[in-house]
Amino acid sequence: MKKQKVDYQYIKYDGQALQAKREIPYEIKLSSRLFLDELCFNWNKERFISQINDSIDARNKDRFLHLSNMYKDFLQK
Repeated sequence: MKKQKVDYQYIKYDGQALQAKREIPYEIKLSSRLFLDELCFNWNKERFISQINDSIDARNKDRFLHLSNMYKDFLQK
């Protein structure tokens, strides 16, 4: 059995040249990720607190206990 050969042929590209994009530095990626994580954490925390306060105002004990347990789990993560 004969060995199979692969031949490559170079064809010049006649199109417009493409510009390569620069990578975003690691420090900027990390700081932006941390900033967004902190924003999300604070927003969720305020949302939990307002829902807990609403359940206290409505005197809904079951909802208060449920939300307070969820809030505790949220803070432990």
